[in-house]
Amino acid sequence: MPRPGERARAGSEPSARARPATTGQRPRPPAGGPPRRRPPARASSGGSAVGRTLLAFLSVVVLLATGYAWANYQSLISDISTTDVISDAGGGEKPADGSVDILMVGMDSRTDSKGNPLPQEILNELHAGDESSGGLNTDTLILMHVPNDGGNAVAVSFPRDAYVQIAGGYGRHKINSAYGYGKNDAIAELERSGVSDPQQLEVQSRQKGAKNLIGTIEGLTGVTIDHYAEINLVGFYEITKAVGGVDVCLNQATRDHMSGANFAAGPQRIQGREALAFVRQRYGLLRGDLDRIVRQQVFMAGLAKQILSAGTLSDPGKLSSLIDALSKSIVLDKDWDVLRFATQMKDLTGGSLKFETIPTGNPELQTPEDGLAVEVNEREVKKFIKNLNADPNAPTSTAPAIDNATVTVEVRNASGAPGLAGRVLESLVAKKFGDGGTDNAQFMDTSVVRYGVGGEAAAEAVVEALGGGLDLEEDAKVPAGHVRVFVGGDYSGPGRQSLAGAPLVGLDGARQQQPDTTTPSQPPITADGVRCVN
Repeated sequence: MPRPGERARAGSEPSARARPATTGQRPRPPAGGPPRRRPPARASSGGSAVGRTLLAFLSVVVLLATGYAWANYQSLISDISTTDVISDAGGGEKPADGSVDILMVGMDSRTDSKGNPLPQEILNELHAGDESSGGLNTDTLILMHVPNDGGNAVAVSFPRDAYVQIAGGYGRHKINSAYGYGKNDAIAELERSGVSDPQQLEVQSRQKGAKNLIGTIEGLTGVTIDHYAEINLVGFYEITKAVGGVDVCLNQATRDHMSGANFAAGPQRIQGREALAFVRQRYGLLRGDLDRIVRQQVFMAGLAKQILSAGTLSDPGKLSSLIDALSKSIVLDKDWDVLRFATQMKDLTGGSLKFETIPTGNPELQTPEDGLAVEVNEREVKKFIKNLNADPNAPTSTAPAIDNATVTVEVRNASGAPGLAGRVLESLVAKKFGDGGTDNAQFMDTSVVRYGVGGEAAAEAVVEALGGGLDLEEDAKVPAGHVRVFVGGDYSGPGRQSLAGAPLVGLDGARQQQPDTTTPSQPPITADGVRCVN
């Protein structure tokens, strides 16, 4: 059963909707697909899977913050593409302190920011296939929180294979497909309305893709995205060449024909093709995509430092090349006053910029249709983001623990699996929750836990008892003291153990499993210096 405000989907299989593709074949969604749903007000693999870190946005900010010539600023801003993707509704409450949250996206795209195909000679040099390859997946996702009080800015990375709820009614899939789902539907709509120009199709469908991605990130994190910045393949390539390369350091030599990576151990300066291979490699790395995220973060810090160096900004030739590269590769939301924003970012390349990664669980979660993915607990992500943005000097308070015996749980079977509701309720009763009975419900792709006014804490206790990762919704029809669980097709918790993945790793556990990024022996990633990584 779809959520309130969504249309029913054709059949029970998610594949009934168009899915993002990494080939030239573009799946077509059926007519009349579900409209985009805003999140609640509360809170490819191989050569075509190109991983890029969104460094160009930092380049823009750093350049503006240095106060270089107004004519250069005007030239840069007038040439940068913009898009209308930010909604006033947002995904959560606007912070009272005026802080800003920015979604920065690295696109697996073979077109420039104007919608024009990239030259084949550049694609050949970058091991990037042809112009029909890629184009729908977002291989780098970074949420940057910039406080308004001069405190530390935080850049949070999301694994490309994180398995999450996709906005727009598409169900649970890898997070890097959110853009493609929205873009595919938009292309079909535009073609039905008579739009046939490839450039117009590309530019207009990107807007829908970006909106769907923003909605997905807002739903996962509980924050409101204030601004959006996007970079494509050629931008990354040309920006690193324009600044004369970036210093990196590897713990050991590595070689990978999928990405074109071939690096010696130790410190080295890389640019262009080598820089792209450095941030896209995941095969042959101990932790795969998680190690790639660390590479992207240290490279991001190094690029920011390199741009601020006297050798870049005082060199007219380098500055001109950098402006040209940015104008061809950047897309910003149309209402962003980047010059005003830059005044907050003058310390971005020092220790005031920190890099983090969302907590994750099983890195080899078996999914119904997307292969192996990275397990993510949405509640843990929201807690993680909230803690990052919290005032460390603010007084803390501990909410009283919920007595399970005071909570009556009703379970509705919306999965189609016979007897599942009874088994789920049995597991909850064993944890001292009250027995509110079971019933069947219309099929739902996604499980949801609903609670009445003032019952969120009780609902959270139920979600925790079921292993986490279930969506919460307030519903005035749920009686006081009751929680109503709708077990959907995605459910893999107690009562359905045969489909469950490995236990989710809590925030502390996730850090213990990622010693390369979080153990005391490794310094935090900032823009202060070069750190050796895998």
